[in-house]
Amino acid sequence: MNRPTTHHMERLLREHFPDARIEIVDESHLHAGHAGARAHGGGHYRLAITSKAFAGLSRVQRHQRVYQALKPLMREAIHALSITAHAPGHED
Repeated sequence: MNRPTTHHMERLLREHFPDARIEIVDESHLHAGHAGARAHGGGHYRLAITSKAFAGLSRVQRHQRVYQALKPLMREAIHALSITAHAPGHED
């Protein structure tokens, strides 16, 4: 995670999910030439996050919580986001 956006993403996620295990991969280079690709290389990300906050939530609810946490970046810095979100011990 070496780009400013990935650091900003992680900071926002940690504010909402302090116990989380977070992995963010910038996949923007795979989308070069795509309309959503940013000139600085940002825009397309893959996120894996595990947090106790997701316990008992459906997949949709977990994703909604992630989108809410990243809301400040969703219009400008993030064009596409692939999310895998789980509670510890629940890999559904």
